[in-house]
Amino acid sequence: MNIEEIKQVLVRGEWVSIAPEIRPGIVKTASGDIKPLYCSRRFVYSGTDRFQLDFINYADPYGQVPLAEMRIAGHVKYGAPHPIAPGAYEADYVADEGFLITLLNSAFVSALNAIPQPEGIQPWELNVPRDVLGKSVPAFGLKAGEYFTEYDLIYMHDNLLFNGSRNVDGRPFDKTENRPTNLQVPLVRK
Repeated sequence: MNIEEIKQVLVRGEWVSIAPEIRPGIVKTASGDIKPLYCSRRFVYSGTDRFQLDFINYADPYGQVPLAEMRIAGHVKYGAPHPIAPGAYEADYVADEGFLITLLNSAFVSALNAIPQPEGIQPWELNVPRDVLGKSVPAFGLKAGEYFTEYDLIYMHDNLLFNGSRNVDGRPFDKTENRPTNLQVPLVRK
């Protein structure tokens, strides 16, 4: 598929995780081991190169203890073909329209409120969405004045939507040189 064909397939529906996913997290244990991150995703492509991603982070591998939900909205910038598979392309997801965080676990609320918050960030509350677009929220890797951007990839196969698999060392896709080199668990059309 070329990029225009991918866009035509994307716009026909919403795409969701098959089951909770596991990824290497950016947080490490005291001994230096990478902590796993458990999540689920819901992706909607509304056309005109705009997307919304709902990302839920869980404390457990079965997705029964939700910690936080992030709703990210913005633009997709499609790039060059990606060598992982014929029909794969670079895709930069820029959260320039919205970034909401809702904490879903009281222990997680307490843990985040126990660390100093940057200026302009009020204490977190359970189940209360917080608009953090353009704000500094170190616990979520966000910097004031910057749009959250992931330098990712996109690939469609057999009605499955693939993005890039997290780097095994936990590095985020925060710069082009960290763009993934493998495919992750696909999303299915809902």
